Amino acid sequence: MNRRKAIGRIVLTGVGAGLALSAYKWYDWTKTPDLNYLEQQKGLIAALAETIIPATDTPGAKEAGVGDYIVLMIRDCTDRMSANKFIDGLKDLDHYCHSHFDKPYEQCSTRDQQDVLHYFEKKGTPYGGIIGKAEQAYLGRSFFTTLKQYTVEGYCTSQPGATRGLSYLYVPGSFHGCIPLQPGQKAWATR
Repeated sequence: MNRRKAIGRIVLTGVGAGLALSAYKWYDWTKTPDLNYLEQQKGLIAALAETIIPATDTPGAKEAGVGDYIVLMIRDCTDRMSANKFIDGLKDLDHYCHSHFDKPYEQCSTRDQQDVLHYFEKKGTPYGGIIGKAEQAYLGRSFFTTLKQYTVEGYCTSQPGATRGLSYLYVPGSFHGCIPLQPGQKAWATR
């Protein structure tokens, strides 16, 4: 066999395999999201949100109903690609917990739960610069980015979060653009 033909076939095989993998991944991200699986994982989502905003002297994310909020937002308000990435991230997180701790996320210790979230935060961090912006524009947000954003939104817009976790005035009065917070003072829920 001719050396040029062999190298050409190897390159052609590599390009073909790369294109096939890319096409499969694109299909996987743009298919109809598995919303039944998402509904079944409400407990896991609530536990993830509670790890991000735990209950202290203020209510936690679980008490604020953030798990239901996240499911609602993924189901009704998130684009198809980000919804698929979120559901795939839940499956990946469940598999990670079972393979590393031999139990589901909800039964892991608080320290293990934090380690799992740190792992997924690093895994979902986009590249810096223009490559990262292009990645987010064309491939959507990562699992952890979506989870973190919806957890904070759900908590800050819930009644327990806005009234007991943050300061809230029904009629805030006049606008003062920059007011320093006093030690121990809560951030404001109104803008």
